[in-house]
Order: sequence, then structure tokens, then C-alpha cells
Amino acid sequence: MTNLTEELLIWYRQHGRDLPWRVKGGAHENAYAVWVSEIMLQQTTVQTVYDYFNRWMKRFPTLESLANASLDDVLHMWQGLGYYTRAKKMHECAQVLMDKYQGHFPSSREELLKLPGIGPYTASSICAFAFNKPETVVDGNVIRVIARLYGIQTQIDKEDIYQRAQKLTSKDHAADYASAIMDLGATVCKPQSPLCTICPWVQSCQAAALGLTEQIPIIKKLAKKKKIGSVFIIKNPQKKFFIMKREGKGLLSGLWEFPWIEEGEKVPFNARWNKRKEHVHHVFTHFNLTLNFYETEIEQMNPYLEKGLFVDKEDINSYALSTLMKKVLKKV
Repeated sequence: MTNLTEELLIWYRQHGRDLPWRVKGGAHENAYAVWVSEIMLQQTTVQTVYDYFNRWMKRFPTLESLANASLDDVLHMWQGLGYYTRAKKMHECAQVLMDKYQGHFPSSREELLKLPGIGPYTASSICAFAFNKPETVVDGNVIRVIARLYGIQTQIDKEDIYQRAQKLTSKDHAADYASAIMDLGATVCKPQSPLCTICPWVQSCQAAALGLTEQIPIIKKLAKKKKIGSVFIIKNPQKKFFIMKREGKGLLSGLWEFPWIEEGEKVPFNARWNKRKEHVHHVFTHFNLTLNFYETEIEQMNPYLEKGLFVDKEDINSYALSTLMKKVLKKV
């Protein structure tokens, strides 16, 4: 074990965060809880995940309870976290684990990678946090810490970061070390205004020595595309609102929504659509979306409407909605 590794472990024992999905001093006894937290934390902050995790574990306390739940129920519990493919894959993965692994997570990276929705990062995380195996876990916090520690002034090469991080990974205290380096990045070696004076690695940090902590790491960011679309508010004579489940396997599939299209696509059906002043903005991973509102009240059924159902406004929230649709609902 290097001096840097030991220094970080000592710091973690005193200053590491207390989180509901982790334990200090070794592996977590419940691999299911580790897995749930790791999937939730992808593209989501710890602060946001905290309440979601507790609600999820209350609703689905075991792998079996998740596997036996309906997909609609799973998506409803997930709504607001975004990236809904994660929830669908979790549901599928739980069923595979019950059917083929007797309800237990495998402890090998190779077996974990065979499961739906588990990629290299998640497999490493489960191995480290649930089984205390010396897997190197590299997320955005770890990238920043390693880049600053070694004063890397070129654009980030993830393989280079991984190799450097691997040399520091504790062989005997892998779970604690993985938590420690993530906590260091989240609470001390922050993206802006890092707290270098209380960092256990400050004496070895090349970025701190060079006064470059604010400039490192150098990560190329792609400009997001801007898209425009339309959302259609359809009411029947009883003043109920039309919603439908999004089809296919793409973005937001399986969730309930008001019909919407991107610019250039066909309107749902011919009607007297009244454009409203409202619009909503939403940020997806690779693009920003603006939806304009169009409204109509139908007097007779249309074949298009057979794809969904009419619901009282106060009941719409009982369906699994994306964050985008929750924004729309607020303006209906």
C-alpha cells in the first residue's frame, strides 16, 4: 500500500460521508443496495439520489420484490431521476438474477458484465463496494482528483487516468478506498473552489503546487444541439386530458405523456389546434429541447386516440411521467 493510499484511508475514516448505501470498514452486506445506488448515481447527484434511494428501498426492499413488480410501478418510482432506460434495465436485471442466479449477485466482474444494464463501471463498483475486491472505480470525481494529483495539463485520457488510479487502489481495503477517493473529489477536491488546505494529498498534489487546480482537469465538452418541438393538449367534452404511453425502445419509452413531436414531424391528427403562449425547456444529455403548446377539444373519437386514454387532470400524476412531462403538466 502506498503512502498516498494510507493517507486517504485515514482521512476517510474521519471525514468520509455517511450515506445510506454504504458502510465503513469493509464490504456492504447487501449487494442489492449497492447496485441500486450505483445505477441511481449515474448522471445524478448524491443529494438527489438520497431520498430516491430510501423511497426505492422501502417500496422494493429485496431483489425479489423488484423482479415481481410491474414495469409501470418501477417507472413510477423512478420518475424524476431521468434516463429511464436505467430503470427498465434494473427491472430486467432483477428478473435475470432471480431466474438464473438464485437471487444473488455474482461476485466476479465477468459474470456481472453479462447482466442487463451493468457495464464496466457498475461491475467494478459492485465488486469493490459489495465484495471488497480490489477493483478500480473511476467516476468524474476520481478523474478530477487523479488529474490534479499528477498535474495533467493535457486533455483527459481516461485510460491514462485509470492506469494511474489503479496503482493507488488498496488491495485489502478496496471498498473503503473507492468510497474515499470519491468523497475526496465530492467534498474537498471540488470542481470549483477546491479546499486544498484540508486535503490529505495536498503535499503531493502537483496542480496545487503549480496553482492550477482551477484549470485541471481539461475535458472537452461537446456543444449541445438545440431542438424545437410541439406538445399537444387534447381534451374531451368531459374536460379530461389525453395521455398515452410512449412506444418503442428509445428516449422515454414506456412512460406516459401528452403527445409531442420534434420540429418537422407530423401532428397527431388534423384538428383546430390553438397555439398557446406557454412553452417548456428541458435539458437532455445531448440536446436542449423547447416545446410549444397546442391545444384542442375533440367532439368525437379519432383513431389516434385509441393509443391512449383520457384522465382527469388531478389523476395524471399517478401515472409514470418523465420530468419533461411534469413540466408540461404544471402549465396545463
